[in-house]
Amino acid sequence: MSCSPFDLCDYLFGELADGERRQVERHVRSCGGCHEDLERLRITHSTLLTLRDEEVPRRIGFVSDKVFEPSLVRRAWRSFWGSSARLGFASAAMLSAALVIFTFFRPAVATPMVSNPSPDVTDIEAVVAGRVSAAVDKAVAESEARQAKNTAALLAAANARYEQQHAADLEQVKEAFSYLERRYNTSVVASNQEMKGAQ
Repeated sequence: MSCSPFDLCDYLFGELADGERRQVERHVRSCGGCHEDLERLRITHSTLLTLRDEEVPRRIGFVSDKVFEPSLVRRAWRSFWGSSARLGFASAAMLSAALVIFTFFRPAVATPMVSNPSPDVTDIEAVVAGRVSAAVDKAVAESEARQAKNTAALLAAANARYEQQHAADLEQVKEAFSYLERRYNTSVVASNQEMKGAQ
């Protein structure tokens, strides 16, 4: 960006008056930025002058020109695959052909000719009764195991309470015995003193 009072391009192309031209020359000598800008403009101008002049083309090619049109085969291919109705018809036709070919050429599955005897009702009832009996036995065993576990837990809790109560009762008996022993000793000492006093 030049800080010159006049445009440097006008100076370069000689479009300024003499006074303005001298004013720009004085400014460019004193300002380093404008001096660099002017040098760049001179290099660009001299580079552009070295380029060869090209003639402007008289006609611009358009996409609608025949040169850019696709071939007849390509247009037919695009119109076929671009139409959803045609594509659907082609898909249905291929599926139908595949079904017809599969129907006529699939291998025949041989079904074994085994006579299916009627099941014996007594055998079925025996199997069902055995399964029911096993299930009932299992349920009873699980229930008895749970009951035994609960009973053992209750007995353990009752034993613990009994032991605590027994310990508390023994402590009370010991305290009562100690109290009675002290009273007895006190009464014995008192009676001995009375006997000594009576003599």
